Amino acid sequence: MSGHSKWATTKHKKAGIDAKRGKLFAKLIKNIEVAARTGGADLSGNPTLYDAVQKAKKSSVPNDNIDRAVKRGGGLEAGGVDYQGITYEGYAAGGVAVLIECLTDNKNRSAMEVRTAMTRNGGNMADPGSVSYLFSRKGVVVVPATGTTEDDVLMAVLDAGAEEVRDLGDTFEVVCEPSDLVAVRTALQDAGIDYDSADMGFLPSVQVELDADGAGKVFRLIDALEDLDDVQNVYANYDVSDEVMESIA
Repeated sequence: MSGHSKWATTKHKKAGIDAKRGKLFAKLIKNIEVAARTGGADLSGNPTLYDAVQKAKKSSVPNDNIDRAVKRGGGLEAGGVDYQGITYEGYAAGGVAVLIECLTDNKNRSAMEVRTAMTRNGGNMADPGSVSYLFSRKGVVVVPATGTTEDDVLMAVLDAGAEEVRDLGDTFEVVCEPSDLVAVRTALQDAGIDYDSADMGFLPSVQVELDADGAGKVFRLIDALEDLDDVQNVYANYDVSDEVMESIA
């Protein structure tokens, strides 16, 4: 998503054998708990929870784990944790703006871990509001390109509020206003088009073009941040050409 769509796409290919799978599962479960606590445990009446569950299922999180997370978040089973959302801002190499979304039960721990990851990987923390103005909150639905075309996707979502469809090679990215996310996702389902994820996130209004050296530094920082237990999403406003991606892949 955002500036690091290409990097996320590249990493997705090896996700099945990635040693970070356990951490990914934990983050997806945390998302489910928070969604259930915020909007209730009924998937049909809580679109955020529905999408969180679908994302977990597509990532092969066991159904038992998903069910327990829904019950914990909805107060139907003991053991839930009161997670709080917090966003940190900073800069990576080359002046790339970075937004880091966390869900945590200990803000002091999160702040320390994020700051350490930033400073150890060539980044700098920034004051609230310093870089967030460079991003807009959007709904983003990721559709696998296998078995469908950009025109198919465009025709399905055109009347549902989609703003644009981006061809990322292996996937298509459908961008919309957050309020139209459920309508766009539903339109794809009605058209028989499968999707990998439907989330709200931040898309950059301005992007910084990076060479191979700069891209390597930014990707290392993103990896370090995403490896933190409390970090749910990292957004960055960089642009990397296909040639540069191939040279560092």
